[in-house]
Amino acid sequence: METLRCWTSPHGYFILMFLTSISKGSTCQAPSSPQCFRQSVQETIYICEWDFDTDESDVTFELYTNDSTVIERKCENVKEKYCTIPEECLIVGIDVELWVEANTGDSSCTSPRRTSTLKNTVKYKEPQDISLLWLKNSLKLRWPAAEDNPAVADVWFRQNEHPTETWEKRLENTTYGALMHEVVIENLLKTSAYQFKIRHQSTTAKNPLWSNWSPVITVPAGLEHKPEVTSTVRLENGTRRVELTWKPMSHAATITGVNYSINDTQRFHKCPCMKQRQVSNTKNSVIYVSYSAVNITIIAKNAAGQSLPAIIQEPAAIPTDLKICSETQPHMKKLRKRTCLELYELKNEDLIPEKIIILKQNKKQEKRPKEKQLEDYIRYLYFEHRCDGGKPQTVKMCLFYAKEGVPQTKPKDFMASDETQNSAKLSWKPILYEDQQGFHTHYNLCMVKISSENDIKECFNISSSATSYQMENLTPGSKYNISLAGATRVGEGPVASVVISTWPEKPTNVGLSLGLMLIFFLLSIMFTVICKRIKAKILPPVPAPVIPVFDIKKQDSEVIWERKEEVHDLTLHQLFPEQRYISEETTLLQGESDGGTNMEKEKYSSDSEGSNEECVSPDSNQAQEEEEMTAIEQVDTVLAMLTYRNGLVFDMKTQHENM
Repeated sequence: METLRCWTSPHGYFILMFLTSISKGSTCQAPSSPQCFRQSVQETIYICEWDFDTDESDVTFELYTNDSTVIERKCENVKEKYCTIPEECLIVGIDVELWVEANTGDSSCTSPRRTSTLKNTVKYKEPQDISLLWLKNSLKLRWPAAEDNPAVADVWFRQNEHPTETWEKRLENTTYGALMHEVVIENLLKTSAYQFKIRHQSTTAKNPLWSNWSPVITVPAGLEHKPEVTSTVRLENGTRRVELTWKPMSHAATITGVNYSINDTQRFHKCPCMKQRQVSNTKNSVIYVSYSAVNITIIAKNAAGQSLPAIIQEPAAIPTDLKICSETQPHMKKLRKRTCLELYELKNEDLIPEKIIILKQNKKQEKRPKEKQLEDYIRYLYFEHRCDGGKPQTVKMCLFYAKEGVPQTKPKDFMASDETQNSAKLSWKPILYEDQQGFHTHYNLCMVKISSENDIKECFNISSSATSYQMENLTPGSKYNISLAGATRVGEGPVASVVISTWPEKPTNVGLSLGLMLIFFLLSIMFTVICKRIKAKILPPVPAPVIPVFDIKKQDSEVIWERKEEVHDLTLHQLFPEQRYISEETTLLQGESDGGTNMEKEKYSSDSEGSNEECVSPDSNQAQEEEEMTAIEQVDTVLAMLTYRNGLVFDMKTQHENM
């Protein structure tokens, strides 16, 4: 652009006529009529511009004005298609004729003349630095304002997927605020990408001109969903290495590129490393954080806005054996360089901080909290961080109280159950975390025997994590007063008590004991009998054969049988029905080892006519002998019977005959 001084001459008119006459017969194509304007109502510099189509490279232009009194050359030997003129070199309050003369080598040509009042003509610059923002299915467009007034915007757009389609046009009045023009285009598809171009004009000028078109803007689709992020944490010597991985967004949303903004609360507090947030255009990223709790946010951003934040919550990496601070006031220690402290106010047992106090070393040293500024009887989690090689590192973790006290409440629901002669079970609910007011070290359990001569109080400590206890070795039929109190390092809290009674001893029941013994004896006998019967069924014993010896002699002779066999009971039956039935049980007795056994003599006599006579006649003797022979035959018949003993059969007649 070239700005020329005011250029006038008394001979300007004659020179103009001369140049005009020279240009007659010229073959160059005339430029368009010039248009002069300001870029805002407050502007004092006018811009005159025109169009000219030629392939020549040595073309120069000259601009002339005519206010009906004098013709003036305002621009001379201009190689561009425009020139700038200060307001003081122009007549801006009345109509003025304007034209342009193009010189190409030895030829020249003049544009048509244009008459206008320069003061009324305003033409804005084309919209630049346009920002885009999706609002549901509407798109907000913003660009720097040309002046402190609203404007009219001509917005053309079409879907990016169909570049050959005709433009859809919207004429909108812009809103003005914070030196920005703003317009909202409604009824769009947020999931689609678009192409936009914009021009605007003044609403206050009498002769406003449309600005030139802005470059075609590609608007990506909106980021409707937050990134799907997964995290992998690894502990590295007081530092946590967190690797973040996320899925890519849709193609329409990434058409102009997507960046991912990563930030965490530790960087926000600048503890201990003062690093800014990271920006990544890849699918993963690695950050390092200390052992304290941290929230990591990942936001996807494109030219039309940003997504909802994906928040990764990493709780504090607290060891299971977290210890009590060795120092009573660790937060009052002097800080080293590149070191900061974090104090978590823990009002619940979940270790979720209600309040975070950060102390750090910097040029403007912050005031430390005094001992009285920390709450009494509240537990604090102490972190000490350092910045090692640009990575935050936790070097110390412990718990402390600014001031410690005794428990506020007694153990709740303290009761006894399952009492016996010498034992009882005690149970209770633990003291609530917020009522401990200190580090709960143990329970103090005491018992006193009521109505005892000595009334000795026995006390012992129970683990702070216990909720029950079994009392043993108590005296039967006695009462005990049991008390329980929680204790901290300062002392004991309120006491809970309960009275228990053990059962009295019961006398021994002799009758019951005898009855039980009798039942046991009977059961033993039954068991023995059943076992013997089962054994007899399975393995019956084999009996020895019984061989009786008979020696029949005369009546006056003595019958002596010698035998050493075992005596058995025999029953003799007559085998033949025509003979007289004889049934007699004969018992054979086992003799002594040094002598035999005399068998009782059996005499057979027949009935006489009346009574027995003292003298026996020969006839009677003969009858007696016959009768004895008949008895012997009957014995032989009896001996001919089968003898059964324990499953064996013996032929006794054959044995007798052999004898």
